[in-house]
Amino acid sequence: MLFQTSLKAPVGTLYLISDEHILLAAGFSGFDDLLSRMSPDDSSRDIKSVRNIPVISDLVKDYFDGDLSAINGIHVRQPGGEFFQSVWKVMRKIPAGKTMSYAELAKRAGSENAVRAAGSACARNLIAPIVPCHRVVKTGGALGNYAFGLHAKESLLKFEGALK
Repeated sequence: MLFQTSLKAPVGTLYLISDEHILLAAGFSGFDDLLSRMSPDDSSRDIKSVRNIPVISDLVKDYFDGDLSAINGIHVRQPGGEFFQSVWKVMRKIPAGKTMSYAELAKRAGSENAVRAAGSACARNLIAPIVPCHRVVKTGGALGNYAFGLHAKESLLKFEGALK
């Protein structure tokens, strides 16, 4: 059985879906959107709405209360090929308050020439902001895109201290 909950965040309502203590999906656009992007094996399982998901809800709340490293303790799983998995792993290593270019992300994920694929991995990221695709920007510092809108990306980066 999967668990789902939502909580208020400075950027809006954050929706979370987990398999016990492993976060499968998170985002600001609602449960239906998250479920539609999850693997069929997971999205077809029974889901129970809960007030809090043990450990995960507390760590997310700690993050939004100012402990920016709290979300690093959340275990995650999402469907995607080897390169996407590598990109998401690199993203989780970008410290709060810092950004990384799509080009650098591709290089650190093992394929310097796969900048567009790194961007696609950001777009397909199912666990935002825990897998922090909002910390990835264009070379030169322009924000680039964000699935939940540039305002949300900018707000998260300001919250973390990466933007003034």
